[in-house]
Amino acid sequence: MYAIFFLMDLQLKQKDNRTFPRIMFHSKINYQIRGKPIFDSALTRDISCGGLRFTSDRFVPPSTAIMLEINVLNRVLKPIGRVAWSTPLAHSNRNQTGVEFVEFNALEKNYLKEFVRMQLD
Repeated sequence: MYAIFFLMDLQLKQKDNRTFPRIMFHSKINYQIRGKPIFDSALTRDISCGGLRFTSDRFVPPSTAIMLEINVLNRVLKPIGRVAWSTPLAHSNRNQTGVEFVEFNALEKNYLKEFVRMQLD
């Protein structure tokens, strides 16, 4: 019983330590590993002004630079990210990947910031 409360408390603390608020965001994105000619698609799970999490068929190693195309309402945002972590999903051939945004057009970043804020209100 103690372990359950410990894990719940740990999850709450992790959320409190985040620099940017995160929202659930289920959308198809396109991404390209920097230096490769092919775009792949994936499904996002959540997003913040600092990054996003997606699931895909491909394992993308940590520290990989990727270019993203994210559809947010009526705009396509094109930040460049760095894979922070990537892990296989249990009982699946899919992977879950966390990406930190490292280059982001200021206008696009503000658009995302307002979108996240509206979802939180």
